[in-house]
Amino acid sequence: MASARSGKSGRVGDRKIDWKEVNAKLPYQRDKQSKKLRMKMFKSFDPNGNGHLSLAEIDKGLRDVLRLDDVFDCKPAIMRAYHAAKNKGKSSKKKKGGKFNEDFVEFFEFRYLLKSLRQYFEYWVMFDRADTDDDNRIDLGEFKKAVPLMKLWGVNITDPAKTFKQVDKDGGGKILFSEFASWAIKKSLDLDDDIDVEEDD
Repeated sequence: MASARSGKSGRVGDRKIDWKEVNAKLPYQRDKQSKKLRMKMFKSFDPNGNGHLSLAEIDKGLRDVLRLDDVFDCKPAIMRAYHAAKNKGKSSKKKKGGKFNEDFVEFFEFRYLLKSLRQYFEYWVMFDRADTDDDNRIDLGEFKKAVPLMKLWGVNITDPAKTFKQVDKDGGGKILFSEFASWAIKKSLDLDDDIDVEEDD
């Protein structure tokens, strides 16, 4: 699927991702410079200045402000990061007396949103490389073929059929991105050809 801006086509997993650019444009580290960048970025993502971001505003910000076409093309990764950031801030929102809307991402959740975007984008690249027929699902045959890749990503699979069933939580016979991402988190998968970000949290 091509992005509106870049006209890029083909699978994200087949593209040469500029990880330095991705990391630079998603400043989730805890240092002062990153926080300053996040404050400026949040304001750019929030054109009406109401102090919170909808999913549509986040999506538009990735495309128009950050111009991260590769990430913008990965809607499932954006959706997972959005929900992760909202869920992360739920307890803080409750402490503030329900003043804040749980359907939006606010600045105190924005760092976690960027961190989650980076992580889920990496998982999407893995998922896309395994999903060779490009139907947004991984079947058992594709999973078996991806075993050598998964070894590079940090998990040694000795019984692909058994592992496939463990990942396929709903038992539908296909692994969805949400299932793959949950499994990848548990197994601490790490893409072999990305550039990891050093951070202190």
